[in-house]
Amino acid sequence: MPYSMPDLEAPAATAVTLENVERAARRLKGVITKTPLMLNLGLSRTYDATILLKREDLQVVRSYKIRGAYNKISTLPTTVPGRQIVCASAGNHAQGVAYACQLLGLQGDIFMPAQTPAQKVDKVRLFGKDMVTVHLTGRTFDDCYHAAQAFCDARGSTFVHPFDDLAIVEGQATVGLEILKATKAPIDFCFMPIGGGGLASGLSSVFRQLSPQTRLIGVQPLGAPSMHDALRAGQRQALASLDTFVDGAAVKCPGELTFGICQALLDEVHLVPEGQVCEDLLKMYNEEGMVLEPAGTLAISALHAYADQIRGKTVVCIVSGSNNDITRMEDIKERAQRHQGLKHYFMVTFNQAPGALRRFVNNVLNEGTDIIQFQYIKKNNKEKGPVFIGVEVKNPHDVEGIKVRMADEGFGFEYLNGKQDFLSLLV
Repeated sequence: MPYSMPDLEAPAATAVTLENVERAARRLKGVITKTPLMLNLGLSRTYDATILLKREDLQVVRSYKIRGAYNKISTLPTTVPGRQIVCASAGNHAQGVAYACQLLGLQGDIFMPAQTPAQKVDKVRLFGKDMVTVHLTGRTFDDCYHAAQAFCDARGSTFVHPFDDLAIVEGQATVGLEILKATKAPIDFCFMPIGGGGLASGLSSVFRQLSPQTRLIGVQPLGAPSMHDALRAGQRQALASLDTFVDGAAVKCPGELTFGICQALLDEVHLVPEGQVCEDLLKMYNEEGMVLEPAGTLAISALHAYADQIRGKTVVCIVSGSNNDITRMEDIKERAQRHQGLKHYFMVTFNQAPGALRRFVNNVLNEGTDIIQFQYIKKNNKEKGPVFIGVEVKNPHDVEGIKVRMADEGFGFEYLNGKQDFLSLLV
């Protein structure tokens, strides 16, 4: 379906109008890159579908976040004293705000979680130059969000929210305009990552007005299902716990504005295991030469679950960002291999007697299995002691045989895969 401006108003469920989105697109002209909508032959062959990737990883700040940040900041009244900018971000919004501050000549204070990858922190400072100050505080986005709000209130500055702001949503909505202008073919499915919901709100608002037949699927990591759980409950609610590995989408609670729009317009929100994200991130790097961040891979990772539905269809995946830190690659590879069933970890009870290890290796492990971790401290006053053992197998089903043989040989054990908090201390 070719892009055209319809003679109708935006649905009552959303305040995002096409007129305002078009205005945002004009403001962004010369600031952002009109990123390509690219046919991916590998994914298309895998899923027997036409898979188009919207390459927001190719933006100057390597994510779509510059759209909303610049649209918001550029519309602030010049007479408002609080034109000193404050924001909180896990990384990509921070880069967008920093770049916007530098372009517009405004001072900014940017709050980021303390564990934010160094690559993202360095990029914020690069894009902001001498116009921004970075504050690293808290473990999660929500922690640094509260710190940024307090800082902002104390100084009377202007807070630029990463997602729960109409001008932010309208800026992100320009992604949808570009997609629909770039293709004449009807789009059957659009998969988009969700953190707080700014991109999903803007994109779904545009699609519902210009391409209402498109099925709109939001995608969140399994360990950070804030929008998914809120939509299921019918109300916003903060997550009791949060896995921050997919840092660009790790938000405890969706925004009030974005929740309302997503509730009205999205068809569903799908959850993807972090291990699947890691597997696909490595695959896109090795096979396609694309360097993506975990959040930027979410939409692609959702395709596995929809393989039967998308066969023969035209599908758009939003590749939202590529701000990854090379030092994370070992962790990404580790999670991917656990997800694939190739790495397994156990706490095994060994008799403190000569030959116990030899019996374990000879009688428990099958040929082709490698021991990759072994930690044991001999205790003279005990007959038995715990041993942390990691193994790498050739085939995923090999681990079941290892479990059976451990039991047959009298080795007590606890299987540790899936206990991420514990494994993060040892692996």
